[in-house]
Amino acid sequence: MNIMVTGGAGYIGSHAVKLLVESGHHVLAVDNLCRGHRQAVDRRADFQAIDLADTNALAEALRSARIDCVMHFAALAYVDESVRHPLAYYHNNTGGAVSLLRAMHGAGVKKLVFSSTCATYGEPEQMPITESTPQWPISPYGWSKWCVERVLRDYARSDPAFAFVSLRYFNVAGAAADGSLGEDHDPETHLIPLLLLTALGRREKFTIFGTDYPTPDGTCVRDYIHVEDLCDAHLVAMEALRPGDARFYNLGIGRGYSVREVYESAKRVTGVEIPVQYGARRPGDPAVLFADPGKIQQELGWKPRYTDIDDIVRTAWNWFRAHPDGYTDRSRRA
Repeated sequence: MNIMVTGGAGYIGSHAVKLLVESGHHVLAVDNLCRGHRQAVDRRADFQAIDLADTNALAEALRSARIDCVMHFAALAYVDESVRHPLAYYHNNTGGAVSLLRAMHGAGVKKLVFSSTCATYGEPEQMPITESTPQWPISPYGWSKWCVERVLRDYARSDPAFAFVSLRYFNVAGAAADGSLGEDHDPETHLIPLLLLTALGRREKFTIFGTDYPTPDGTCVRDYIHVEDLCDAHLVAMEALRPGDARFYNLGIGRGYSVREVYESAKRVTGVEIPVQYGARRPGDPAVLFADPGKIQQELGWKPRYTDIDDIVRTAWNWFRAHPDGYTDRSRRA
């Protein structure tokens, strides 16, 4: 198939491009490079620097490359930033998706795999989280993604030939098993990279926020899914799409690891006594969040390969140890 990957120079998008190329697909990666890295895009894929807001450029790219399906990863994804700059998130995440859909409509492209988020669930009261858990986001980021899901439902009703799947992620982690790709965010906010950068001496201390949660060790518990497993789920979901489909799946491993458990894992994997300090709880941090991935497992047969936290951390450590400064293209902005 001919596949367009938006956000193809980003952390998840670049791993998806790599998997798709290696699976025999022809890939056009699209990214405006405001936070992605041109260096991360597999050389076997085509690349165009296009902003989501440029509907005409997207439509021309879709037509020229004879695209069969779009995998849509491009988005701003910092929760705290979305609170400070909500308009930027609705413009890029929601408005950008509408622009993309208009371009797809004009080019006659009828399949979309959408990168959604567990943030659409907000702070659910019951675990694990299923697809039927009420969605009530608590941040503009979560709402911007929820709005796209609403748009997709409505658009699908208007065009019986259109098919989409929305994949709601939990905490994505790790790096390519061959060491070729990894995480490089600026600023970095993810738990595992922060731990490993501290182990490398790039940060003075790692902070654990809150030790009095109602969990076995007092720290927050989260579901960590390896980035390659995540991308494999996108491939499986894409191959299952049929005209008229409107599918929603949670992606996770079905269990959580606490912050302290991930901290201990990072010490085991790196062999470094990582300096730690303790801070107060952060507002809006639920005690426990983890997915029930049973629906995608039962309907599509997808299962994660990485379920042990040490294995996930080890792939990230291989990347950071070899690329302590990340990518060298310096294309990102904070």
